Amino acid sequence: MTLNLLNNQPWPRGCAQVYTGNGKGKTTAAFGLALRAAGRGMRCFIGQLMKGSEYGELAGAAALGDLITVEQLGSAECIPLREDPAPEDVELARRGLSRCREALLSGDYRVVIVDEGCVAVHFKLISEADLLSLVDDRPDGVELVVTGRYAPESLLDRADLVTEMRDVKHYFDTESLPARDGIER
Repeated sequence: MTLNLLNNQPWPRGCAQVYTGNGKGKTTAAFGLALRAAGRGMRCFIGQLMKGSEYGELAGAAALGDLITVEQLGSAECIPLREDPAPEDVELARRGLSRCREALLSGDYRVVIVDEGCVAVHFKLISEADLLSLVDDRPDGVELVVTGRYAPESLLDRADLVTEMRDVKHYFDTESLPARDGIER
């Protein structure tokens, strides 16, 4: 497979990264990586599973033109029940993962981010095996990032880099401060 890349500087190989844990910043870190790659002329795809409402990062990414493509692949209301997720949310997540696979294998992107992929597995919206096959099928020149709480051990084992965000103190708990535009959404 030949990659159609804006930045022709090859990497020795692309890696699989996981950003997980109960702390704040997993999606933000992934967007930061996309911003860094876009700064080097690399095209990035971000598929947001389980998200379908407005977040500040959408406008920020749109300002970069075609260097960062963000697709929200979930419903605005998706807060699944682990034991019995809504069939619509399962279907959206499965189609969303399929879209991420398409982007990963297209040759059009140097970085592909599956935002909330770990949570989608945890809530049984997608299978662990399907997420792992994405890691296994990753082309050599593509960096793959999977975010979300509850990363399965099998994903941590396959990843080249794992970062765990740990919640030490959060103003949601200490001050009951609501989510703020530009900071949490």
